[in-house]
Amino acid sequence: HQIKSLQYSSTGDVILVVSGNSQAKVLDRDGFPVMECIKGDQYIVDMTNTKGHTAMLNSGCWHPKIKEEFLTCSNDGTVRTWDVNNEKKHKSVFKPRSVQGKRVIPTTCTYSRDGKFIAAGCQDGSIQIWDRNMSVHTKFHCRQAHASGTDTSCLTFSYDGTVLASRGGDDTLKLWDIRQFKKPLNSAEGLPSFFPMTDCCFSPDDKILVTGTSVKKGGGSGKLIFFYRETFQKLYEIEVTDASVVRCLWHPKLNQIMVGTGNGLAKVYYDPVKSQRGAKLCVVKTKRKERQAETLTQDYIITPHALPMFREPRQRSTRKQLEKDRLDPMKSHKPEPPVAGAGRGGRVGTHGVTLSSYIVKNIALDKTDDSNPREAILRHAKEAEENPYWVAPAYAKTQPKTVFAEVEPEDDETDKPEWKKRKI
Repeated sequence: HQIKSLQYSSTGDVILVVSGNSQAKVLDRDGFPVMECIKGDQYIVDMTNTKGHTAMLNSGCWHPKIKEEFLTCSNDGTVRTWDVNNEKKHKSVFKPRSVQGKRVIPTTCTYSRDGKFIAAGCQDGSIQIWDRNMSVHTKFHCRQAHASGTDTSCLTFSYDGTVLASRGGDDTLKLWDIRQFKKPLNSAEGLPSFFPMTDCCFSPDDKILVTGTSVKKGGGSGKLIFFYRETFQKLYEIEVTDASVVRCLWHPKLNQIMVGTGNGLAKVYYDPVKSQRGAKLCVVKTKRKERQAETLTQDYIITPHALPMFREPRQRSTRKQLEKDRLDPMKSHKPEPPVAGAGRGGRVGTHGVTLSSYIVKNIALDKTDDSNPREAILRHAKEAEENPYWVAPAYAKTQPKTVFAEVEPEDDETDKPEWKKRKI
């Protein structure tokens, strides 16, 4: 699934992964799963009665103050809050509605900076804001915030919490005061956006607003454009690359701008004076200057096999090497032929997955005995005669003298009938 959103929690110990399926995941720093949201029942009409999302997710983010809570929005027309410790059911459900009271799809969602409000941008062009504790009716809403049928790709609250910025799929960037939500404070047009996740964000000092623009292939460069928050005049623009600028993040502590583009580039912009750590840790590693003294002195190279006594003799011809290999029992060993049948000589032919075949394969018993069986038995005859142990003591009283059957001589064939005689 396409990954829609990634975000570390407020403490930085877990990461939220919102992808194109209906279940968001939370992973720890090592990439191991901490929780996975439950999938809802898609056959229930009222989305409040299902335990989770039933359609593709669009966005998600963490609560700024409560480290266990996060927020997701989906194509099933709901915005849900979740608790990391309870993956069986959502915490609460918010259902955005159109003017007619019908279901609309939220394309982006976010928390306010203090976590009290939840805002969602919807496909009918509206922006709807709820009190986090009151899930039924909206606290604030603007019906015609952006053009209907476009994907509002990003909502961001300013750091002072009074202003909301929205990046619309109708190529605009607007600034709203949520207390007077009927018309925008400022608006900038002509900012093409082809992606349903194009970002906008505030600078850490809350004075500048930045967003990216999209371009068609071969249609110029994607730009990062900066606006003054108060006047909405264009302050500056950076040509990033020859593809669309999709995601951007102005880090509040590092004071650096991370940019993700449509052709797979990730760039970091920083200021040598105002930025902290981050990219600066990589940049300070400059190439070390060579000292003059090091270039003049000649170093000796010591090789361990340079002396004749340590040098290995080099083969002058391959024939001698082949003759040597022929005398080596390991190198001249004939390869074992493939085993046919049950196997012998410690090699198992067809062994399955049973325990007995595994044991035979590993123990590799050679049960072939090429010696004469008569001689093998008669080896013990003398010892059995001197120290009888089993048979002789048992018959000592009843049959002190052993009686063996007499060997009958072979019958003469002369007196046999003609048809029984062996043909020679």
